[in-house]
Amino acid sequence: MALKAYRPTSPGQRGMVGADFSEITKKKPEKSLLLPLKKKAGRSNQGRITVRHRGGGAKRRLRIIDFKRDKFGVPGKVASIEYDPNRSANIALINYVDGEKRYILAPAGLRVGNTICSGEGAEIKPGNALPLRLIPLGTAVHNIELNRGKGGQMVRSAGASAQVMAKEAGYTLVRLPSGELRRVNGECLGTVGQVGNIDHSNIVLGKAGRRRLRGWRPTVRGSAMTPRDHPHGGGEGRSPIGHPGPKTPWGKPAMGYRTRRNKRSERLILRRRK
Repeated sequence: MALKAYRPTSPGQRGMVGADFSEITKKKPEKSLLLPLKKKAGRSNQGRITVRHRGGGAKRRLRIIDFKRDKFGVPGKVASIEYDPNRSANIALINYVDGEKRYILAPAGLRVGNTICSGEGAEIKPGNALPLRLIPLGTAVHNIELNRGKGGQMVRSAGASAQVMAKEAGYTLVRLPSGELRRVNGECLGTVGQVGNIDHSNIVLGKAGRRRLRGWRPTVRGSAMTPRDHPHGGGEGRSPIGHPGPKTPWGKPAMGYRTRRNKRSERLILRRRK
């Protein structure tokens, strides 16, 4: 998808860059594949804020996406490429020959009228889903399952792709977008190709209003707070953060630290992303 720059009729539009939606072929979504989406505003089931800076934003409806790709051997034709407000990638509406309609993540290069299929007999072309053991080495894949039949959980955002590196002892070695090398069961499904809407990362919102429409609320700097509210707060004038580095409001390292404790899948990771 190409990008467009805006003529700066206000200071907020100077430098604003947005998508031109040239790939989108249909404006209204398929009604049978919509669900209501209630806003949580960053709150848990107890009503407490667990994710800060969320709330408001434009009203959305959830599109039901087929991450499982379990219509094996049933070909489907791409009816439209559509915008999905709930994710960075575009989605494709598929009309299967048995009359069913489903949404899938739209890979780069998929066009209206193309035919896709899933299962062991599918061709190696963008949009087709196959077990990883049948995908040739070096192929770009996305929407990868971690457990057979659970549906794709990895590599689903715009422009993302993993690469099939090797096959050994029933496992397929995959290089993820983060650089992590991970073994995945060869029976797990992966979809051939790179996720579409590749230019999404180059969009510049330009002004606070576009950020608010996406459901993000303002962030206050820790250094602007008092010492009781934030570890960076207080001091006369502007004060440095200090040793050993930036902190969250609760005193944890703000730039991240090791939290992984999943010993069951530790053996499947050959190279950590960090």
